[in-house]
Amino acid sequence: MNPRRNLCTVLLAALLLAPTARAESEIAQQWKHEWPQTDFSRTTVDLSEIISGGPPKDGIPSIDDPSFIPVAEATELAPQEPVLSLVIAGEARAYPLRVMMWHEIVNDVVAGTPVTVTYCPLCNTGIVFDRRLDDRTLDFGTTGKLRHSDLVMYDRQTESWWQQFGGQAIVGELAGRTLRMLPSRLESWESFRERAPKGRILVPNDPHSRAYGSNPYVGYDQAPRPFLFTGDLPENVPAMMRVVVVGKEAWALPLIRAERTVRAGDLSIAWRPGQVSALDTADITHGADVGNVVVQRDGEDVPHTVTFAFAFFAFEPDGVLHTEEGPVRQ
Repeated sequence: MNPRRNLCTVLLAALLLAPTARAESEIAQQWKHEWPQTDFSRTTVDLSEIISGGPPKDGIPSIDDPSFIPVAEATELAPQEPVLSLVIAGEARAYPLRVMMWHEIVNDVVAGTPVTVTYCPLCNTGIVFDRRLDDRTLDFGTTGKLRHSDLVMYDRQTESWWQQFGGQAIVGELAGRTLRMLPSRLESWESFRERAPKGRILVPNDPHSRAYGSNPYVGYDQAPRPFLFTGDLPENVPAMMRVVVVGKEAWALPLIRAERTVRAGDLSIAWRPGQVSALDTADITHGADVGNVVVQRDGEDVPHTVTFAFAFFAFEPDGVLHTEEGPVRQ
C-alpha cells in the first residue's frame, strides 16, 4: 500500500468527522452521556475545536503501574531509537517512543515527584508534567479527543479535560489551571544510556499486547497536512517542519542543525545527529535521522517541546519562529 495515498485517505475521513458549527451547548449535551462527571459549563476554548480522534475514553490506555528495568539489562532498543527521558534528583528514567506511541500517557513517581509522562504522535510532542495541583495528586487518562490535532487528556479526580500542549485544563472544574512542565528530552537510547548508565527504562507490562516498535503513522513526517487538523496551516514554513519551542518562541530544526548551537540570551539550543524519527518508517528503528536537541540555561535543562510548526502556531498564534531566513510570524 502506498503510505502517502493511505495518509490522504485517512485525512479525508478525518475532515469529514470534524464538527460543524453547532452551538456549544449542543456539543456538550452530546458529550455529557459519555462524560457525566465533566462540568461542560466551564471551558476556556470553543468546544467546536475539540473533535473525536476515533478511540473512546481510555481507548488508548494510559500506563498507571509502570514497569522498569535497569539500562544495563535493556536489549530491545536500537542505539538511535527515540526515548523521552527524565532526570529528577539524580533518578533517571527513559520512556521509549515505541511504547509511548501506543499508550500516550504514563502516570509515574520519580524521586518522590508524581509525574505524568505524555506523548502525542500527531504533534510529536513529548512533555512531562508534575501532576500535583494544590493539595492533591492527579492521575491522567486519554479522552479520545483532539484539539488542533493534539492529545486532550483528562484527570480521573474531576474528569476535567487538559490540553497536552501547554498543560492547561480547557474543560471542567479545573478549567484555566495549568500543570507545571518539567525539563525532559527527546533523545536517542544511546544518548540516554551514556549520560545515565544507572538509569531505568520503561518496559511494556504485556509485551504482546501492542505492536511495540512499529509506527502506525507511516510517512507522517512527509504528510502534506497533519491528521485531524482543520485549522489554517502556517504561512511561509512547512507545516510538518520540526521546531523547538520555549514559551512563545520557537527555532526551526534546520536552523539549529545548520548552526549546531543557537543562542538566545542565556538560552542555548544544541543539536547533534543520532536520533531517528518515530513517525517516518513502519519500523521505528529505520526512520530518518532528526538528531538530538538539548535546551539549557546556565547549564541546566529547560522545559521545552520539540513539535511541528503547525502545532506551534496553532497554540501560540502570536509566537515567533526563528528560521534560516529570519523570524516568521503568523
